[in-house]
Amino acid sequence: MFDDLVGQRPVVAQLKAAVAAAREGTGGMTHAWLFTGPPGSGREAAASAFAAALQCTEEPAGCGYCAACHQVLAGTHADLEVVRPQGLSYSVRATRELVLRAAARPSGGRWQIVLFEDADRATEAAANALLKAIEEPPPKTVWLLCAPSPDDLVMTIRSRCRLVTLRTPPVEDVTALLVQRDGVEPELARVCAQAAQGDIARARQLAGDPSVRARRADVLAVPARLTAVGPAALAAESLVKTAEEEAKAMSEQLNESETAAMRQALGESAKGRMPRGTAGALKDLEDRQKSRATRIKRDALDRALLDLASFYRDLLALQFGARVPLVNGDRSRELGDQARRITPEGALRRLDSIMACRERLAANVNPLLAVEALMMELRTG
Repeated sequence: MFDDLVGQRPVVAQLKAAVAAAREGTGGMTHAWLFTGPPGSGREAAASAFAAALQCTEEPAGCGYCAACHQVLAGTHADLEVVRPQGLSYSVRATRELVLRAAARPSGGRWQIVLFEDADRATEAAANALLKAIEEPPPKTVWLLCAPSPDDLVMTIRSRCRLVTLRTPPVEDVTALLVQRDGVEPELARVCAQAAQGDIARARQLAGDPSVRARRADVLAVPARLTAVGPAALAAESLVKTAEEEAKAMSEQLNESETAAMRQALGESAKGRMPRGTAGALKDLEDRQKSRATRIKRDALDRALLDLASFYRDLLALQFGARVPLVNGDRSRELGDQARRITPEGALRRLDSIMACRERLAANVNPLLAVEALMMELRTG
C-alpha cells in the first residue's frame, strides 16, 4: 500500500510505526491525524494507505492483497467512511450526521475510520461540530483529516491531531512513475512531470490527455498575446470560457450518473415518473451539483493561473541566472522573447498580480471581471 507514496519516505516510516503500535497496543497510535501537503503531494493517497494498513488482516500490515486492503481502496469497507466535499464548503448538518456515523462500533473489530478529504472546506460551524467529536472520540474511532496546510484548519482542531507533512515529490520520481506504471514515453513523461511541478495527478492528466496539454499551451501563450487592450480582453474571455467548458464537461458527466442513480433509488417508474414526496430530495441533489460545478470551474481557472504564474517564475529564473530546472523548459523561445521585453521588476509585479487575482476569485469576484483586470495588469505591469 505504501509503495504508491512517491518520494515520501519519512511519511511512510511514520505511518508504518503507528500501524505497528496500533497492533501491539503500545500507545504509539492516536485517534486523530492531519495529512498536509501541497497539491499533488498525495495527502489522500497517504491517508488511504494508512487506513488500509490499519484495517489489514495480514502481515505485514498494508499488504495490498487482502480483502480489507482492496475494500479500503475501493471505498467499500464497512468500517471506513470517506468524505469528499463536492461543493465549495461542507455544512454543519452534514458534519453532525458524519459524527453520528463515526461513533458506531467497528463491525470488523478493528477501527472505525473517517477519511475526510478537503477538511479545510468545513464551515466554521462544521469545524466546531468536528472539534467536539475529536475531543471526545469513541475508543475505536480514527479521524484522518486532509488539508493543504495546518493553518487551513482552526487551531483547536490541528492541536488535537498528529501532523503528517508530505512534500512535493521530486520530478525524477514522478517521471519514473509515469514511465514504469503508466507506460508513458520517457521524454513526454519528463516534460509532463516538470510542468506539473511534482503534482502526480496533474502529471498523469497531462501525459494521458492531449486536450489537457493543449489547454495548458493556450494559457502559456497568453503573455505573447498581450500586445494591446483588445487582445488582452480577448485573452481573458478565452481563459474564462475554457475553464467554463472544462467544468461543464466534467459536471455533466458526474451529474448524469448521480441523477440516474438517485431517481432509481427513489423509485422511478418505467415511464420516468417519480413517486410523490421525492421532489425535495432531487432538488437537494441539484443544489449540490450546482455548488460542485462552481467549485470545478473555480479550480480549473485557478490551475490556469498557476500555469501562467509558472511562466513568469521561469522568466525570473532566466533573468537572474538561477540554476534551477525550468517548469516550462520546452518554451525557451517564448521565455527568451519575454525576458528581453520585461524587466525582473516587471516579472515580479506580474506574479503579484496573478496571486491577487487568485485571491479575488476565492472571494467570489466575477471571474471574467477578475481575469480581465489581471490581463490589463500583465500587459502594462
